[in-house]
Amino acid sequence: MSATVETMLVLTRSDVEALLEVDALLDALAAAHAELSAGAVSMPPRVAAYAGDYGLLGAMPAHLPAAGIGCKLVTLFPGNRDRPTHQALIALFDPKNGSPVAVMDGTYVTAMRTAAAAALAARLLARPEARVLAILGTGVQARAHARTFASIRDWDEIRVGGRDWAKAEALADEIGAVAATSFEDAARGADVVAATTHSPEPIVRLEWIAAGTHVGSVGYAAPGGELDPALVRAADVLAVESRESAFAAQPAGAPELASVAPERAVELGELVAGRPGRTSDDQITVYKSVGVAVQDLAAAALVLAAARKRGAGLEIELEAFRA
Repeated sequence: MSATVETMLVLTRSDVEALLEVDALLDALAAAHAELSAGAVSMPPRVAAYAGDYGLLGAMPAHLPAAGIGCKLVTLFPGNRDRPTHQALIALFDPKNGSPVAVMDGTYVTAMRTAAAAALAARLLARPEARVLAILGTGVQARAHARTFASIRDWDEIRVGGRDWAKAEALADEIGAVAATSFEDAARGADVVAATTHSPEPIVRLEWIAAGTHVGSVGYAAPGGELDPALVRAADVLAVESRESAFAAQPAGAPELASVAPERAVELGELVAGRPGRTSDDQITVYKSVGVAVQDLAAAALVLAAARKRGAGLEIELEAFRA
C-alpha cells in the first residue's frame, strides 16, 4: 500500500506583494479577458451574504483554462477606516482532481487586478496622445491606479481629486501628482479620468468631460454609483469586463448601467481580440468595472508560479491519501 501526501502552499500579504508584477499582470488580464469573451471560461455571477448594514461577503468562483480553478472570498465593508474596505482570500485547486493547491491573501490581488484591468481598458481605449490623467479618490484604489497606469504610458500631468483636500494633497505628494481642489477641477480638461471611490452618487458628470476623454470607474456602491447616468448614455464606446456580470442584478452588476441595454457594451476581451473600440479622437469612451473572478485567477496564477520558482510561502500538509 502506497501513500500520497497532499500539500498546500500558503502565501501571506507580504509574499503576494513581492511576487505580483504589474507588467505581467496586464498581459495576463488581457489573455484572461480574451478567453472570457471567447466563451472558454466557466464563471457564474458572484453571490453575497450580507452582514446587516455593515457589509457583505462575496464568493467569486471560476475556471480559467490558463490558470486553473479557484474561488475568491471577498468582504466589502464600506465603513472601514482602520483597514481596507475590501479584504479577501483566494483558494486555488488542482483542475484535474480538485485538491487544494494554494491559499493566498487576496486583498492585494483585488486592489492590483482591479487597477490593472482599468489600465488595460485605458490602453485599449484612450487616445494615443492622452497625457493628462485625473485620479478621483484617495484610497487603496487611487494608489493602485497610480502604479498600474504608470505602466501604460508616460503622463505629463497626474491630478488627484478627493473630498478631503488634505488626503488629496498627501496622495499627490506621494505619487508625484498635483492635488486638485475638487473632483470637477481634477476631471475638467483631463485626457483620462479614473474614478476610484465608494461613492453611491455620481462624482463624474457629463458636463465636465471633454470630447475625446476616456473615463474609467471601478467603484461599487448601491443604489447609485460613481458615474453620471447621462455620461454612460452619451459614451460612444462603453466597455465592461463581461456583459453578463456588468448587467446582472445586485450584487454582481453595476447600478450605473441600469439605463442602457447590454448590447450597447463591448467586452474588454473583445477589444483585446481586435473588435474596434475608439474610432476617432473626439469620441468619449467609458469603462465600467464590477470585478470578475477570472481577473483574480489570472493574478493568483502569476503569484503561484512566481512562488514556486522562488521557493516562497509556507507549505503545509493536508492529508495522506492511501492507494
